[in-house]
Amino acid sequence: MMVEILFHNGKAIDVEVPQTVELKIVETPPNFKGDSQGGKKPATLESGAVVQIPFHVLEGEVIRVDTTRGEYLERVGK
Repeated sequence: MMVEILFHNGKAIDVEVPQTVELKIVETPPNFKGDSQGGKKPATLESGAVVQIPFHVLEGEVIRVDTTRGEYLERVGK
């Protein structure tokens, strides 16, 4: 991941991360018959972060996450 670091007198004073990142889901509960289309479930990402994702998104898929809010945006691929 590319980040911008602002230095002052040799010390880092600010770090800017991208607004969105693409991360793989490494763990999420399986879907069960009757799960709501509009519901959410927790998913652990390869970075260790946990976000709420729609039921139709599965473990192993890659998703786009908003880094400022820590929220799922969309599925990117499998």
